[in-house]
Amino acid sequence: MELDVESADVIRLIMQYLKENNLHRTLAALQEETTVSLHTVDSIESFIADIIDGHWDVVLLAIQYLKLPDKLLIDLYEQVVLELIELKELGAARYLLTQTDPMIMLKHTQPERYSKLETLITSPNFDANEAYPEGSNKEKRRQAIAQALTEEVSVVPPSRLMALLGQGRICEGALYRLQETKALRQFGSLALLSLKWQQHQGLLPPGMSIDLFRGKAMMKDLEEERFPTQLCRLIKFGPKSHVECARFSPDGQYLITGSVDGFIEVWDFTTGKISKDLKYQDQDNFMKMDEAVLCLAVSHDTEMVASGAQNGKIQLWRILNGQCLRKFEKAHSEAVTCICFSKDNSQLLSASFDHTIRLHGLKSGKMLKEFRGHTSCINDIVFSHNGHYIISASADGTVKIWNAKTADCTNTIKTPDVPEGADITVNNVVLVPRNPEHFVVCNRTNTVVVMNIHGQVLRSFSSGVREGGDFVCCTLSPRGEWIYCVGEDYALYSFSTITGKLERTLTVHEKDVIGITHHPHQNLIATYSEDGLLKLWKP
Repeated sequence: MELDVESADVIRLIMQYLKENNLHRTLAALQEETTVSLHTVDSIESFIADIIDGHWDVVLLAIQYLKLPDKLLIDLYEQVVLELIELKELGAARYLLTQTDPMIMLKHTQPERYSKLETLITSPNFDANEAYPEGSNKEKRRQAIAQALTEEVSVVPPSRLMALLGQGRICEGALYRLQETKALRQFGSLALLSLKWQQHQGLLPPGMSIDLFRGKAMMKDLEEERFPTQLCRLIKFGPKSHVECARFSPDGQYLITGSVDGFIEVWDFTTGKISKDLKYQDQDNFMKMDEAVLCLAVSHDTEMVASGAQNGKIQLWRILNGQCLRKFEKAHSEAVTCICFSKDNSQLLSASFDHTIRLHGLKSGKMLKEFRGHTSCINDIVFSHNGHYIISASADGTVKIWNAKTADCTNTIKTPDVPEGADITVNNVVLVPRNPEHFVVCNRTNTVVVMNIHGQVLRSFSSGVREGGDFVCCTLSPRGEWIYCVGEDYALYSFSTITGKLERTLTVHEKDVIGITHHPHQNLIATYSEDGLLKLWKP
């Protein structure tokens, strides 16, 4: 049974492990000796947002292990120098201009362009017309650099090496028993052994060529995104234990559900069965809250799941062993309706029937900030791609933009096509992938819109159904090519953001639909309803 794996991918797996564990000297030495580059960022969306917002300290840190074309590096460093000059940070600008490799290369290859930067540093006032060529400006240059950089990098699921070892039934603890001199040699063979186990189990087709580093799930990202047409799995809960919330894990391995009876269960969505890979579930032990679980969030590294309950409590769990890591007994005074992790998984953002949004520290267990301003239940919250803003959707008919640092509301957006004086509940806000300032707003009408943080409607999609077709929930495909909305008529509406049209309508349940969620890599959607059923749909 042949398994074709690139040797460079094994090295990249090790590099990712070293980077995630802050072993930077070892990483640098390995990169120098092997001439293999990591070429990854934690999040394309955050990477783009940092460039467009001019957070150059973050960007330069992110690219230090990337092998980028000389032209792109010169463009990037030149832009940083220009903006430092504009900010009167002349010492920093002069250092970059004279001490960094890209700028030294510019001096030797394009002396006139380099000389222009020297002149700008010595000028008493910064002139944007002199700094940028005609037809260009700072914002356009940032956009161009963001586009060029994103074509050079990719995103890999966090802890990819550990995930491979776990899927291969190899004890993570064994890694720490390896002597340091043997570790790098043995990591690769352990990962290969894991893949061979998956192949033996039928999870990988025999003879397939796999990108070990990005993984099988990441290969799916190359597939054409397609709308669902057929039911592939059905999970029965029963009306008295129906699902209130469901989320796929960011690594694409699990589907996790929270039910009205308080149970939090981890599923193998390929079989529609409880995941027995997790020892505690195999022994019929489960994560459980005292009251109905209304919302879930999975950490970006798929290590933890947070759950919010009807009684206002939040609990944090470790997925691998089902252990409760922390309880927030008084997270809210009423039911917790939505929850999400911060970019670095160190904080939890939650919202509630009590009209408030609160930020909690995972280490301290304390509330760090409170965001007040909504006048009714908050249905959805999300951090912006760069984590600087929070976007919330409420039953008071508004979407609010909040400054994550100050907790100030910077904009209140009344959703369009709503009669004056009416408050049409906003069900969801969903970030548009790879576009830092755009998000989808789904309210209780037959129209879903794409907006920006300034409140401008950029696009709208309507079902055309006038009676009984108002939307109750929505989600996006991983690359944002499809917007999926479920209506009061139990139908799934598939809108193409490429054609701008409604391409397919599919009846998905026989009772009120509670929610919908999309797999992070595959063409796979889960819907769940008051009928006690969770259904998985595929093209």
